[in-house]
Amino acid sequence: MLSIFKSKPILSSEDTEFQVATFRWLLRNFGGKDFYEDTQLVLPTREYFPSKVESADEAAIETFEAVKRYAGMEEWRCKLEAQEEDVDVRVAPALRVQNAPHSPLGTFEAREDNEIVVTYNPATVGNPTQLVATFAHELAHYLTGFGPEDPPGGWDNWEFATDIAATFLGFGVFMANAARNFQQFTEVDAQGWEYSRNGYLFESEHIFALAIFLGLKGIAAEHALPYLKPTLKKLLKKAVKQISKTEIISDLATVKYVPPDHNQQSQAAM
Repeated sequence: MLSIFKSKPILSSEDTEFQVATFRWLLRNFGGKDFYEDTQLVLPTREYFPSKVESADEAAIETFEAVKRYAGMEEWRCKLEAQEEDVDVRVAPALRVQNAPHSPLGTFEAREDNEIVVTYNPATVGNPTQLVATFAHELAHYLTGFGPEDPPGGWDNWEFATDIAATFLGFGVFMANAARNFQQFTEVDAQGWEYSRNGYLFESEHIFALAIFLGLKGIAAEHALPYLKPTLKKLLKKAVKQISKTEIISDLATVKYVPPDHNQQSQAAM
């Protein structure tokens, strides 16, 4: 299949097969009418996130509820909690502690009393793209963790499949933009550059998943391109072009949704 590409494929054959297998799994267990008719390409605009808030706590809550709504999980029981603040790594002007521990961006937990809890790092509230991507990932945990079928390759691959599931829910632009963060910081007595990587997939993998999502939904790449980081625009065009020369979309479009024997989603919403 990949031999028809005139340029080097974005992903290896193995990574491409995993993405296709994951989309098959998602369509079979969580697809159907909800995906094809209701799932949107969520964008970082006021149309999707119009709320004006007065505090960081309100911003987190409003964003979380919006992500739940676009994910089609508005009625699912879930408690949102803020984590403890990260330690201050600066010990003196222009001096920072290396390898200091940081809280995760977010966590998902099903507690013994059947309470579902999503946590977030308060530091992400100042980065709306990262916050949305974090919530999308954790809600994708919630969705797939109650599914009737193991993810491709088993639960050891769950985190990678969950990143793709977040794109499947419509948040591919956020997942790609938040995958890598390289930015300058400026303080009163120090300045420099910071780098962080978020999630489990690389940017190229997020972009490939986004291209598959767009193909399945019949959405032109032009709807996503203005909202991607400049370095990712060309990559999406390349991914869309490469996928269009394969049968990936047509094959995935034949996957039939199989409703679970026991409606886990109804139980989650109780």
